Amino acid sequence: MSSAQGSGAMGVFGGTFDPVHYGHLRTALELLEYAELAQMRFMPAGVPPHRATPHADARTRVALVQAAIEGESRFCVDDRELRRDGPSWTVDTLRELRSEHGARPICLVVGMDAFIGLTSWHRWEEILDLAHLLVAHRPGWQAPADGVLGQLLRERRVDTGAALHASRAGRIGICAVTQLEISSSAIRELVRAGREPRYLVPDPVCRLLAASGCYKAAAERH
Repeated sequence: MSSAQGSGAMGVFGGTFDPVHYGHLRTALELLEYAELAQMRFMPAGVPPHRATPHADARTRVALVQAAIEGESRFCVDDRELRRDGPSWTVDTLRELRSEHGARPICLVVGMDAFIGLTSWHRWEEILDLAHLLVAHRPGWQAPADGVLGQLLRERRVDTGAALHASRAGRIGICAVTQLEISSSAIRELVRAGREPRYLVPDPVCRLLAASGCYKAAAERH
């Protein structure tokens, strides 16, 4: 794991990052600034329970994220889910982080689409005991007004990112982020077709994709 600033509120940004792209990076930066985070941890999923198996292997995906965030001291990679056997349950990751960081505020980054599906998550009720939720709001999605999630928002939503620093967990912040229509699947298809993904990913990622041949090899396996 790369090191970054070791105190202050921490963000946790999970995903397959297959591959990481500018949409991920811009969202991470905007949320970091909104919540005044000291650090944003990119957490590549090992065995995502609700998604297909990643196309690139774990080592390559970590290397891609490391290449993407080089030069931004507030970003780091945490590969614990890749080193853990079994499904990459978010609640297990948060329990580990909480045991390591005591009362440090932890903000779990989720998209509004993921937040809307929160009640389907494994042991979802425990998540807000362990972390805040930092919701990336994009056009086309609306925060729930009714039901369990509507009630949760009425009870726990904060008006500013700075308010997430007042406690270690349990609050919900929502931040509108820039919508960049970039998808990892489209990048994989470009690479497989021998086309250039430049300007969709940082140049170091572009070079690593070309050198590794990971998506062409993955296409052959699949």
